[in-house]
Amino acid sequence: MSQWNDRDFGTWQDEARLAFAFLTRLPFRSGARPEPGALARAAWAFPLAGILVGVIGGIAFEIGDRIGLPINAMALVAVAVTVLVTGGLHEDGLADTADGLGGGDREAALAIMRDSRTGAFGVLALVFSVGLRVAALAALPDTRVAVSALVAAHAVSRGLLPTVMLWFDPARSDGLGADAGRPTPPGATAAALIGLLVALIALGIGRGILAMVLAAIVMMALAVLARRRIGGYTGDVLGAAQQSGEIVMLLAASV
Repeated sequence: MSQWNDRDFGTWQDEARLAFAFLTRLPFRSGARPEPGALARAAWAFPLAGILVGVIGGIAFEIGDRIGLPINAMALVAVAVTVLVTGGLHEDGLADTADGLGGGDREAALAIMRDSRTGAFGVLALVFSVGLRVAALAALPDTRVAVSALVAAHAVSRGLLPTVMLWFDPARSDGLGADAGRPTPPGATAAALIGLLVALIALGIGRGILAMVLAAIVMMALAVLARRRIGGYTGDVLGAAQQSGEIVMLLAASV
């Protein structure tokens, strides 16, 4: 039985703590998976967790710069630190989604996505994900821009997840995607607006809007593909969507 219960989430502070605890491995709260629907109520705070992850990755990038690491090493360390902070939650979802969507029919794809083993498609997806993020960060002109891009990428990619959860249906009646619940329109809008605000501050008005629009297009396209292939999203698909949005944001910042 989960140590979470509905009375834990009566205030915005409690909902924010839940978002931070679920999306990171930082010690905000102990316990198992939240009760069904609790995560959806906390979805507005997803981009706040993204800000924290991006800031920690930016600090790692800054430290690498100060000790004289090569730019590629700095970028790789920053990405590695963000993976550690999140426990590889989204990377795991990306790998499972790549394996599943590369499989057979709906039932076979869902079974593959529940398999803890990683196949060729999953390995390739992780290689491309890490490689593209490192290359984008290494192409940025200075440390300040890199830190800003990290914060924006992590905030926006998580800020758009509630919209995916609102507009699409879970592929299963059980599992994390279904248990999370459906965010309210105000909650999904708040998450997207927080992500947009961070993007505007971090990347500037023009680049921030463009990057977020491109990230939204790619994330929604992935959700549409998942709906066609498996009938909706799962927790793994949400992780893959976050990774897609993060990659697009960093690439847009590096252009």
